[in-house]
Amino acid sequence: MHISDKKAGSSLRLIILGAAVFSSVGACLVLPASATEEATVIPAPVEDEPVSAASETAVLAAGCFWGVQGVFQHVKGVVSATSGYAGGPQSSAQYETVSTGSTGHAESVEVVFDPGKVSYGHLLQIYFSVAHDPTQLNRQGPDTGTQYRSAIFPQTDAQTKVAKAYIDQLNHARVYDAAIVTKIEPGKSFYPAEAYHQNFLTNNPTYPYIVINDLPKIENLKRIFPEDFRRDPVLVAAGGN
Repeated sequence: MHISDKKAGSSLRLIILGAAVFSSVGACLVLPASATEEATVIPAPVEDEPVSAASETAVLAAGCFWGVQGVFQHVKGVVSATSGYAGGPQSSAQYETVSTGSTGHAESVEVVFDPGKVSYGHLLQIYFSVAHDPTQLNRQGPDTGTQYRSAIFPQTDAQTKVAKAYIDQLNHARVYDAAIVTKIEPGKSFYPAEAYHQNFLTNNPTYPYIVINDLPKIENLKRIFPEDFRRDPVLVAAGGN
């Protein structure tokens, strides 16, 4: 794999995956390791959904979707985790367009899970603790723009209620040094990202951005939530978006 030169303020990245070459705009940038955020140990949600036998879907945005997908692919009870876009129209749900920051989309991950094994509230605990820093407004680590915002896209009224209650709980407890800026955006559709973005962390473990920004998330998941950690990730099927 060839890694292009990157610097803060530049939006150009060249990705070569095998024989395929992808030239992308507004991509995840590589900064020194000191720029990465640490995980935060937080309390479990007081309010959660009741246990259900049916599978459920959560859609979460937390910066570059490579690492977020990687985190949830390693969580027990997750059936699938798919990188994609949410918040804008289907017509603009393409990587190059979303990366302009003008579409309303955020890089997101659709998490299908078994509520009998992991609850929606517990997924949010992992989301707020390990997957990202929810106090960063329209950015995450080295990536800036509304497409990297912290956002929850509830699929049901019950999810909206749990998410709002949990954010209030964490803010009231002053878990972070600043207020949570995570937006709750119900009624938005999710659109899968291009195939080359799927399983990116697993497929490219030596890619500098992954090494610096995302592999530490996996280690934090294993350390903070050992009972939830699955060694072998559940991957998106080859060739599928």
